[in-house]
Parts: sequence; structure tokens; C-alpha cells
Amino acid sequence: MSRERKIAETFVELADTFVADFDVIDFLQQLTIRCCDIFAVTDVAVLLAYPGPQLYSPAPCDPSPALSGLLELALREGPALDAYRTAATVAPGNLSSAPAAWRDFTALARESGYTYASAVPLRLRRETLGSLLLLRATDSPLPADDLAMAQAFADAATIGLLHARTLQNADTVNAQLHTALHSRIVIEQAKGFLAARRAVSPDEAFAVMRRHARHHRLLLTAVARHVVDTGELPSRAADGASNG
Repeated sequence: MSRERKIAETFVELADTFVADFDVIDFLQQLTIRCCDIFAVTDVAVLLAYPGPQLYSPAPCDPSPALSGLLELALREGPALDAYRTAATVAPGNLSSAPAAWRDFTALARESGYTYASAVPLRLRRETLGSLLLLRATDSPLPADDLAMAQAFADAATIGLLHARTLQNADTVNAQLHTALHSRIVIEQAKGFLAARRAVSPDEAFAVMRRHARHHRLLLTAVARHVVDTGELPSRAADGASNG
């Protein structure tokens, strides 16, 4: 598939929040997966301050040990926090010359093998929901055109989240967002179980769960919990009550 087609499909996916069974966890996970696939980045994570003022990370792209360890610091300092606070793109260049205020983040990022870090805000006019963190372990920064496209993805994702909040029961969407961190952990566990059981990669296992959830109109988190509990994908009849 060409890069242009992948970009076009990503915008379609980010606009697809006008459905009764919209799953915010799946939505954010797919955003990070698409960014990992389209841009020359090592790791990607979404950081949200929605609902509420505190940043948290609901959906990194198949997190490596390096990313998992860095996310706690990224919530307190670094480009993702700065992008959220300023509602502007943050791309300072090589981490070897990062701002002094990022001292702990920079030290751990470089120790983990990252060389460049940038972030774009999830924003719409005066409302900023969080940011998208983009990390590279290469000898060059993320190209300016890719950074601009990442901002376009982030803008589209923000519009999608706000539409979902407006068109659906706001309490339902907020509850999904409040439980996103726990749900991510369950999804990662399920990916590991399914990957081992089927002798496939974690990415392939995630794709299987996502297709199954969409085909049977189940929430991705419900599919993941069923895999963790039973080692198998759920049937629509068995887990239909989980969708809603």
C-alpha cells in the first residue's frame, strides 16, 4: 500500500467516530499505530488531559520497554507536556541539546537510545486535549513535512474525540477515557497471550483482535479481557453484553 493511501485511510479512520459502538481505546491505539507505520519514528504515544487537568498516557504504539519507562517522566516534563501547555508544535532537535527543563526526561530518553523527540498538541481552537509524542533513534530529526502531517492527524483526532463527546453520552466517553490506562495494560497482555498461542507477532495479534472486535461489533477492551481470561477470542453471543 502506498504512503499516500495510508495517509488517506488514516484520516477516514480518525473521522469515524459517528458510530454507536465507538471505542475510544481502539481509536487512540489506531492513531499511534498509523503514526508508527507512516512516519519514520521509533515510538509514538498519546498523552491526554481529558477529562481533567492531569496528563496520562492511554495508548502507546506497542510500547517497547524503553518507551514504557519514559512515559512516566513524559507526563511531568519534556516535549509532550510542553506541546500540551503551549498548544504548539515542539521540535527542539537533537536531545543532546534539549532544554535544561527537560533534564530528567532527556537523560532517560538518551539512555534508552532515543536521539530526537518532538510533540504536537491535540487541539481545536482554544481547547487542547493533550499531545502526541514522537520519538526517533536515528541520526536525523523527523522531517518537517512529517511533523506537519502528524499535527494534521492530531487535529483530526481531536475533532473526532470532541464529536464523540458531543454525539454520545458524555459520561460514557469520559468513563472510557478514565479507564484507558488500565485498558491499555489489558490489551498489551492479550496481545502477548494471543501472539504466543498463534505463533505470530504482537502487532499481528493486535490486528486479529481489532478485526474480530469490529466484525462482531464488540469493544476492543472486551475482546482483550476475554483473551486474557480464556486464551481465546470471544464470540458475539458470549460477549455481546460487553458492547454498549
